[in-house]
Amino acid sequence: MNLDHASTKPHERLAAHLEDKLREVNDMIHTRMMSENAPRIPQVTAHLIDAGGKRLRPMLTLAAADMCGYRGEYDVHLATTVEFIHTATLLHDDVVDESAQRRGRPTANLMWDNKSSVLVGDYLFSRAFQMMVEPGSLRVLSILSNASATIAEGEVLQLSAAQDLATDEGVYLKVVRGKTAALFSAATEVGGVIADAPEDQVKALFDYGDALGISFQIVDDLLDYQGDSSATGKNIGDDFRERKLTLPVIKAVAKADDEERAFWVRTIEKGRQEEGDLEHALELLHKHKALEETRDDALAWAAKAKDALNALPDHPVRQLLVEIADYVVARIS
Repeated sequence: MNLDHASTKPHERLAAHLEDKLREVNDMIHTRMMSENAPRIPQVTAHLIDAGGKRLRPMLTLAAADMCGYRGEYDVHLATTVEFIHTATLLHDDVVDESAQRRGRPTANLMWDNKSSVLVGDYLFSRAFQMMVEPGSLRVLSILSNASATIAEGEVLQLSAAQDLATDEGVYLKVVRGKTAALFSAATEVGGVIADAPEDQVKALFDYGDALGISFQIVDDLLDYQGDSSATGKNIGDDFRERKLTLPVIKAVAKADDEERAFWVRTIEKGRQEEGDLEHALELLHKHKALEETRDDALAWAAKAKDALNALPDHPVRQLLVEIADYVVARIS
């Protein structure tokens, strides 16, 4: 099923179901990103926050809490915290990657400067830590603070692994678990914890978020080599040009002969890229079925995410979370 052709997408239906709570999250985001002393903070934050992101991660927190029967107010605090952590990482990522565009708009580091992006990102991380203590739960604080550390760890690991042909699928998975899946799994897990859900349900929520986040990132890496630029907002081969060793290339390198390996050393490790190299890289990916195998991995992780939901209560939200897992991989199905 290609969910892109559905009249409404599952994340849009989930947003409609959570409409009142999401409105509260948006209000809290705009209240808590304010600064009396540094007006540039809300300017930079609003540039990214209001650029039309799906709010998927905070929605996952609200959805998990709702599914587990939570009726308090702190799900809104935690969803806002998750969005602040996510926004902070995007601001930092765009500086590290020297990106010029995010969500179809110039990046904050381009609109202002690198210093502003880094410092406003730091401010949002600090705001997130202020907010994550408000529910008064040490366990919630532990989950979200650990996720913040894991995200930073994943980004630093990627710096050293991204252009090293010795990077294997195990290291790639550590990077993806760090930079992407950690916040997905924390977002879902804290929703269950705040609702005092049974431990098997909290574990299932963690497992869902973890597998969904891994699938999400694998799809993103696959689309870099076979996506529709108008839909993804990225040019085909951006990761190749930026010398990022993502899963399709890792799979091709593992099967490379000496001549092919020399090509990958020149283009990825040494960064000496010439006219026609992207086309040759695509030929090698197809030759070794690296794109097909990457697609299979993404589908397998989406299936794991859906399986995890079996331990959760029968609830309208549960079916929407199943469909979101399908939607994440719909673009490559």
